[in-house]
Amino acid sequence: MDISDVIAAIHGRLPELGERIADRIRSDVPAYADESLIPFDSLRRSCTANADLVLRHLRRAGASDPGPARETGRIRAEQGMPLADILHAYRIGFEFVWSEILTEARSRPVVPDSQLVDRSAEIWQLFGLYAEAVAAAHRETTAELTVQRGARRSALVEALFTGVIADRTTLWEAARELGLPERGPYAVVAAEADSPGEEPLAGVEASLRQAQLPSAWRLLPDQQIGLIALPPPEAEAAALRILRRSGARVGVSPRFASLRDTPQALRFARLALAGLPGDAPGVARFDDNPLAMLVAAAPTEAAHLVNVVLSGR
Repeated sequence: MDISDVIAAIHGRLPELGERIADRIRSDVPAYADESLIPFDSLRRSCTANADLVLRHLRRAGASDPGPARETGRIRAEQGMPLADILHAYRIGFEFVWSEILTEARSRPVVPDSQLVDRSAEIWQLFGLYAEAVAAAHRETTAELTVQRGARRSALVEALFTGVIADRTTLWEAARELGLPERGPYAVVAAEADSPGEEPLAGVEASLRQAQLPSAWRLLPDQQIGLIALPPPEAEAAALRILRRSGARVGVSPRFASLRDTPQALRFARLALAGLPGDAPGVARFDDNPLAMLVAAAPTEAAHLVNVVLSGR
């Protein structure tokens, strides 16, 4: 009796084996329990395809092929599954296949222990090969998705700053995708870059997020511009503290309520930046010195300044 006969018998039950592996993974790895994230049928097909290749390899009917493992890594990355959970699921699958081989071998008259020992080393070597393929595909796909999401996010921010997005529904969708509230108050920030491609406010989005202030940013050749949501009353003061820590030259627009006003707010922020004296770092709010800003302001900005002065703010 040869262990190849044992493996052939298990291979003959492949559809059932794939479904049982999928059940075990769904039971033992919480991340796989969400049907809306990973449909069971998708998981079952993946388990069946990978088990098929493992068993074919062990029967010497085919060379090792990490293709399905790479496909699994790609699909799971697109579904947002953490790599650690995927590798955990793979280990469960390989352990399940090996357990089935051992159980079947014990039911046969004579299967030499030496063959089981040899094949145990082989199956774990195969697991290493598949795990590397899963991890590589997951990292590659995650990097591609990050670039795609970054490009889309940058395009949405640019659309807000240029006023391309105008209707309320599209503005709401853009705000949701950027992680911004649908309604203000907001403020726009413009920071001066010392050289093209340099971020004068490096890490500002993470710092603002830590302070529970959502924001969205765009890097231009000479400036870094951003839109910050300022929902609570103390939010603006917190944002200004974070901006001052950057050591950059920064202009900040007045607060405004609607995303439709983002282009105008950007003009205010740039005027505030242009009004900073000398070359030293600093943060200037457009409304801090309205009379000085009036010298450089266009009629739209001047009208706003009149309102600020007359209201006594």
